[in-house]
Amino acid sequence: MRTSSSLFACVLFAACHTTPPPALPAWSIAIHGGAGTLAKSRPQAEQQEYLDALQRVLRDGAERLARGDAALDVCTAVVSALEDDPHWNAGRGAVFNERGEHELDAAVMDGSTLRCGAVAGVRTVEHPVQLARLVMEQTPHVLLMGDGAEQFATAMGVVRVPNSHFDTEHRRRALDEVLRERGLRGTTGHLDLPSRPEHRFGTVGCVVRDRAGHLAAATSTGGLTGKRWGRVGDSPVVGAGNYADAYCAVSGTGTGEQFLRHVVGRTIAARMQFGGQTLAQAVDAVVFDTLQPDDGGVIAVDRDGNLAAKFNSAGMYRGLADANGRFLVRIFED
Repeated sequence: MRTSSSLFACVLFAACHTTPPPALPAWSIAIHGGAGTLAKSRPQAEQQEYLDALQRVLRDGAERLARGDAALDVCTAVVSALEDDPHWNAGRGAVFNERGEHELDAAVMDGSTLRCGAVAGVRTVEHPVQLARLVMEQTPHVLLMGDGAEQFATAMGVVRVPNSHFDTEHRRRALDEVLRERGLRGTTGHLDLPSRPEHRFGTVGCVVRDRAGHLAAATSTGGLTGKRWGRVGDSPVVGAGNYADAYCAVSGTGTGEQFLRHVVGRTIAARMQFGGQTLAQAVDAVVFDTLQPDDGGVIAVDRDGNLAAKFNSAGMYRGLADANGRFLVRIFED
């Protein structure tokens, strides 16, 4: 039978040799470039080009957070950079609608205050995400659309460009393919969704937890290739494709109509708030149980800095980094 002194020694030994839990990261960031990806069969050099593009933006966001920049500032800067890169379906490189034009959507949200701003269907704003932030900061509104958003852009003095600024040759070829497919099917009247996922998907986004513990999300998109003129997807709709509160920040990419129907961003947060789920559990439940295969995916971060990036499509351009040294970019499954 052990004496009390030997029991105390055992307890003391166990306490001294228990592995402490990993330290929470001081900051965390995740980015995405959309769920519509290259085929795995594409040349490795082409895949690496996209990985390098993700890495550049992710590194900039990580450096901003490391020096103490605020979550919303980092999200805005990162998504602005993604809007400038023609690899992605946002800003320069956005897809064409059925009329061969670009209509751009974007949203930002501050999780600590629930303040948010969004624009839909803008045509001449170089950085829609920056205009969305101005909606949040300079108006009592959340969402401005079309001509009203364009007029607001004029009042705010943001940089304007001709609609052709957003053109790229590969997006033009994609539109030609979609229109040709519709002609063969005889479906030009009701504009069915493109059959190829890479023509249905494509968005950029960023979610952040900063050193002060604040969460934020920003998302920007050109929408669907060959979309009906005036169509608005989930990206500028708070709670669907973009959301942040005290529990998590979420940015989605995929078939926007499905993200709207299931209010994906807010549903993930509600599972955490009311269901007691972890970020990983909530994201998995929504992406794999609520959404259908090939609907897309999300990136998310919670108030402890935990990151998630899940998708049910063939791939999702994504990058994740935190203050504990994590830094990775991926297209397909790990």
